[in-house]
Amino acid sequence: MTMSPQEYQNFAKTHEPTRSVLGNCVKAFLVGGIICVIGQAFQELFVHSFGMTEAQAGNPTVAVLIFISVILTSLGVYDKIAQWAGAGSAVPVTGFANSMASAALEHRSEGLVLGVGGNMFKLAGSVIVFGTVAAFFVGIVHLILGTGGQS
Repeated sequence: MTMSPQEYQNFAKTHEPTRSVLGNCVKAFLVGGIICVIGQAFQELFVHSFGMTEAQAGNPTVAVLIFISVILTSLGVYDKIAQWAGAGSAVPVTGFANSMASAALEHRSEGLVLGVGGNMFKLAGSVIVFGTVAAFFVGIVHLILGTGGQS
């Protein structure tokens, strides 16, 4: 029996699992919120234990979150969290670190330069480029409008 493309699409739609949009939003909110609470806890630790200001504590807080994300990725835990939470685990900086670490782990057998280095930035590279270009245009608008308190 041969199906036409339209028949196959109809067949596939009848067997596709239903997805709860509300449930997915709640999961994403919870996991993203938990990641942010952990980040806030580390920031408070740096401020109160090491005498840093909130601005000074920002960089080490992000570094710790990235480190935890990479460790959880290498243990296979972060992927399970991401599969359950969806966008809640992908939006924070931990999701970015996970994408880089996953690509590095996946291609490590191809060598450090061509495997890890060459494939690590396939997904992350577009994010970096978009962020850089967006920052450039925001800077241009900021310069033109003269906002920011300095003349």
